[in-house]
Amino acid sequence: MSETQESPNISLFEQLGGEAAIDAAVDIFYRKVLADYRINRFFDNSDMEKQAVKQKAFLTMAFGGPNNYTGTDMRTAHAHLVKMGLDDSHFDAVMEHLTATLQELNAPEALIAQVTTIAEGARNDVLGR
Repeated sequence: MSETQESPNISLFEQLGGEAAIDAAVDIFYRKVLADYRINRFFDNSDMEKQAVKQKAFLTMAFGGPNNYTGTDMRTAHAHLVKMGLDDSHFDAVMEHLTATLQELNAPEALIAQVTTIAEGARNDVLGR
């Protein structure tokens, strides 16, 4: 992750280190998620390679990088998981792994705060509320 300071003229995507940083973050993040008994069951029937590609495209777009995301909206994409019991405790576990991933990659705390704010903004849609 880049040590670049926050700048209103540079996208969060670029400040985090661009495509290479997002790729590394998603790979580490899913390793953590799949090792977590609290949430890994939600990925039992997932093609994780396809999932990672979608996640990388989504995060790139969400953080102000090139928009190549062609997936569905968060509410639709997670509806089947809500039916499986996805709730705030699971979302919290995902947030833990997201934060830990960014810390592991030495992202500056100010950028981690921006990322978690964006992710928290999706909580109600992900949980179907």
